[in-house]
Amino acid sequence: MSLYITSLNSGSNGNCYYIGNDHEAIMVDAGLSCRETERRMHRLGLSMQKVKALFISHEHTDHIKGITILSKKYNLPVYITPATQRSGNLPLAEQQAIPFLPYTPVQIGGLSITAFPKFHDAVEPHSFIISGNEVNIGVFTDIGAPCEHLIRHFQICHAAFLEANYDEVMLENGSYPFHLKRRIRGGHGHLSNKQALELFKAHRPPYMTHLFLSHLSKDNNDPDVVLELFRPHAGDTHVAVASRYQETPVYNISNNGKLGPVRYTQLSIF
Repeated sequence: MSLYITSLNSGSNGNCYYIGNDHEAIMVDAGLSCRETERRMHRLGLSMQKVKALFISHEHTDHIKGITILSKKYNLPVYITPATQRSGNLPLAEQQAIPFLPYTPVQIGGLSITAFPKFHDAVEPHSFIISGNEVNIGVFTDIGAPCEHLIRHFQICHAAFLEANYDEVMLENGSYPFHLKRRIRGGHGHLSNKQALELFKAHRPPYMTHLFLSHLSKDNNDPDVVLELFRPHAGDTHVAVASRYQETPVYNISNNGKLGPVRYTQLSIF
């Protein structure tokens, strides 16, 4: 039993994550143009006809810029909160935009998608966990701090896209103005390499087979730096970087007979 996953792109220049089974798939965010999304899907041997829905984490441009054309061309429902749609100024047809609630699973064929709140400087930001074929996949990016919501869901993942946005020394010594540095590391911006590593070390489940370090900053991080940081602690987990320049391979994520219990305990909303 398995799910197939890939990052089509991960970074401030565009974000899009594909999770599917043999029959259907969903995308979390649509931050690439429709044409570029199609190109990358084609290179991977994946079909847009298999994609049945888009799930939108928040309204920042690098997560929504491909939504309008992609959803219209392929007649895809867009699961998005009304506040996110308004803030992103997205002209979606009423029947096309479908609201979701945190901790309320949405069923798309054999896939179950559950959103939960996160710390980020957007109007109503959410992360997602996608379950199917006894496998749990987490999409955890654009997170200002590793809150209890994130910890509980990370603990049940067989694989996860986890933000490792910046190296603290590179950010501190870099050229960004002070207000932008403060925004990035201020608790509602992004996770540092160190924060991501501490989450991984403290809360990785024993059955996690893959971790994809995601949303790396172009200016304040380096794939070799973050991989070197994680390598001594990886154990049996395959750790890779989800690139901001190209798609990852398609990974087949299996539970290997080890099912993480999906417990959607309602926590207080921020």
